Amino acid sequence: MKSSTLVQFEKPARPATPGTDRFAIDGHKLIYHPRRVTQWLDVGDDWQKARSVYPLYVELSPVGACNHRCTFCAVDYIGYQAQRLDLQRITPRLREMGELGVKSIMFAGEGEPLLHKQLPEMIEVCAESGIDTAITSNATVVSDKFLDRGLPHLSWIKASVNAGRATTYADIHRTDAEDFPRVVANLQRLVEQREQHGHRCTLGAQSLLLPENRHEMVELARLCRDHIGLDYLVVKPYSQHLFSNTHVYEGITYDDMDQLAAELAAENRDGFSVIFRSNTMRKLGEQREQRYPRCSATPFFWAYVMADGSVYGCSAYLTDRRFNYGNLNQQSFEDIWQGEERKANFSYVRKQLDIRDCRTNCRMDDINRYLHALGSDGITHVNFI
Repeated sequence: MKSSTLVQFEKPARPATPGTDRFAIDGHKLIYHPRRVTQWLDVGDDWQKARSVYPLYVELSPVGACNHRCTFCAVDYIGYQAQRLDLQRITPRLREMGELGVKSIMFAGEGEPLLHKQLPEMIEVCAESGIDTAITSNATVVSDKFLDRGLPHLSWIKASVNAGRATTYADIHRTDAEDFPRVVANLQRLVEQREQHGHRCTLGAQSLLLPENRHEMVELARLCRDHIGLDYLVVKPYSQHLFSNTHVYEGITYDDMDQLAAELAAENRDGFSVIFRSNTMRKLGEQREQRYPRCSATPFFWAYVMADGSVYGCSAYLTDRRFNYGNLNQQSFEDIWQGEERKANFSYVRKQLDIRDCRTNCRMDDINRYLHALGSDGITHVNFI
C-alpha cells in the first residue's frame, strides 16, 4: 500500500484562546451535519426512509484483549476476550463504510486498540476511504510501525491517564507502576514525531475524576502541558454502566467542583487547555425525565463494532441481542444496516425502550437533547431566529 495515495492533512493551528474547548468535547457536533439531520427529520415512523440513514460516526474495537484492568472499566462484563478483527475481512467493510457516508471511526472498544499489530493498516484504509480516524488508548504500546504508518493519518489520539503519580495510576489502572513512565515516554514520542513531521494529529489525555485521584489533577495537567507537550487534558465524571461488574464508584457525585475547576483553569496556556467537563457533571444530578422522552440517536447517527465483528446500535447495550444488527464477518455493512435486526431495533427504540433504564450521560446525551429540541412542539416562535 503506497502512502503517497493516502489523504494527508496539515497540522492544525494551536488554540488562540487558552481554556477554549475548541473540540466541543463537553457538547456535540451534530449541528455541523445538517443534511444527515434533515434525513432523520424526514423519517418519522417510516422504516423505508430510516433504512438508508447511515451513521456519521462508528466506534470500532480492533481487539478484545486489554493489558489493564481499570477499577472503573465499563466493559469488564465482556471479559477481555482474545478476539481481534481480521484485516483482510475488515478492509472491504471499511471502504464500504466510507462509500455509504460514514465520516469518522474511533478505534477504542472492549480492549486496548494498539495491541492490534495491523491497526496502522486499518487506519490507512480509512484514510484512503475518506474516513477521519482517531484512537482512545492507554498508550502503553506505541510501535515504530504505528508512528510511521498510523500517526500521519489520525485526527486525534486521546490517552487514558487517570492519575498524576505512578502509584495512584497503578492502583486505578490495576497495573504495574512502571507503566506510568512508559505512558509518559510514549506520549512524548508521539509529540516529537508529530512536531518533526508536521502531522495534523491532535494529542491529548483524559482522566476520570475519582476520589483517589482528585488531588492529583493539577499535577497531571502540568505533566501533560510542561513535560509531555500535549494539546489538552480532559477531566470528566464517572458514569455507571448498565451491565458492568464494577460498582465501586456507583453513586459518586460532583457537587463541589468549583474550586478544582478554577485551579485547573489556571493551568491553561496558549497551546494547552484543561477541558473540565462541568456541563456533563451538572447533568448527572438531573432526573432522566428532564431530558427527553426517547432516544433519537439510535439507530441512526452512530454504530459500534465489537472485536468479534458484531455491529451494535449503542455501546451501552453491548451483548444485548436487541441492539445487535449483524456481523461484519458474515455480511456487508449495507446489508447489516438495512437488515431485519436493525429494523426491529428501530421499532423497539421508538416504541418500547425506557430511557430511564439507560446509562446516565450516555455518549449520545447532548445529541439526543438537540434532536428532541428540533422535533419538539414545545418551542414556540421558532421563526424569530
